Amino acid sequence: MTALTKAHINKFKQQLLTLQQALSTQYESGKSASDTVVLDQSKVGRLSRMDALQQQNMAQSTLRNIESRLRRVNRALAKIASGDFAYCDECGAVIEIARLEVQPEAPCCFACQSKQEYHPQS
Repeated sequence: MTALTKAHINKFKQQLLTLQQALSTQYESGKSASDTVVLDQSKVGRLSRMDALQQQNMAQSTLRNIESRLRRVNRALAKIASGDFAYCDECGAVIEIARLEVQPEAPCCFACQSKQEYHPQS
């Protein structure tokens, strides 16, 4: 395992700040698509209403995913500030640099993340 250096932490901090800005922008632009669907029923058929509601549900789901990732990014930035960055929330082990390069906001090491995904009750 390669040790995490100040250069690595600075690189991840910049990636997280860039990701934070991008997610905030996506969230703001997607909010209007998830607003309540208002249709003029005299002009729009049943299938069009169903399509509009389905699109609204997909937009809301996308916003929830963005919010969740934004929370993880903000938490990772807070962990950088406190000096706890790159430590697994579950077992306390150091998270591999390769994992952080793919997902700098990762809260867990690969082993703990796998346990959560495949055995959520354990």
